[in-house]
Amino acid sequence: MKNIFTKKSVRTLTLGEKLKTLRDERRISLGEVSRATRIQVKYLEYLEAGEYNKLPVDVYVKGFLRGYAQFLGVDDGILMRLYEKEKGIKNNLEKISPNKPVKKEKINISPFLITPKVLVFLVFGFIFFGGIFYLYREMDAFANTPKLIIINPAQNSSSNESSVVVEGITDKDARVFINNQPILVSDEGRFSEKLALQFGTNTINVNAINRFEKTTGEDLIVQSNYKQEESKEDVAQKEEVLAEQNKMAIEVRVDPGPVWVSIETDGNLVFSGTMLTGETQSFLATERTVISSGKANATYIKFRGKDVGTLGANAGPAKGVVFDKNTQY
Repeated sequence: MKNIFTKKSVRTLTLGEKLKTLRDERRISLGEVSRATRIQVKYLEYLEAGEYNKLPVDVYVKGFLRGYAQFLGVDDGILMRLYEKEKGIKNNLEKISPNKPVKKEKINISPFLITPKVLVFLVFGFIFFGGIFYLYREMDAFANTPKLIIINPAQNSSSNESSVVVEGITDKDARVFINNQPILVSDEGRFSEKLALQFGTNTINVNAINRFEKTTGEDLIVQSNYKQEESKEDVAQKEEVLAEQNKMAIEVRVDPGPVWVSIETDGNLVFSGTMLTGETQSFLATERTVISSGKANATYIKFRGKDVGTLGANAGPAKGVVFDKNTQY
């Protein structure tokens, strides 16, 4: 009887062919495998070509196979068995004596492999150098004064407005005082405050104080040209009211300041304090007004609507200068 069956040879894939097939199915290059597994490309090529004699010792090759299998998502045991089988066959064919030392290529282990020891070392190193950096910043803050950068207004500037916005930057943890008044500082160290200006020269004092009480200060000079003029109706009304009340009006102005001034009207102390440059104080008295000043030649008087000049020609103090109904200028 004629044999109707045709004989076909069945050949299993070698380890290298299996690796290449798995890699080709996933459309992955050797370079991508190398970057993911940290196995040099040449060793991957030797594995796929079956050139086991060019590979390093078995312990490294088995490590390569485990990493390769894990990357491809296959059972590493299958790859290990194929490797052992094919290596044994090659050894028998090449008649390599078991006692004969086989020269193996020295493997080049990457110095950047992350091991538990390296990871622990990196963590402790980060903590150590972080602590050093923190101490350095604390010592720097303790030794140095806080920064203070005034953005607005410019030094010796002039304004036609009745107010000005003081803006600047300081350290994040610093406190800011403008004319001895605390100002809110943002998390970025910025501050902004609107201040009223008096006609003439205004001095604005800005201080930044850190948590170690180190201070940085700056005095800003701003010239204000804004002067609110009273209408004729208001002036006439005031004069009429004064005439009816039989009061004596007196106006005190300081230029330059600051100057300490004390004012009494009809035996009552109505003002005692420091007046800044260009600051004006107005008062009414029935019988008399008594004025004392720390700087006579910087204290200007307007009595009953008439400019009478300073309290004196000298820079020294003037004490108890009287203005009453009998005062003539």
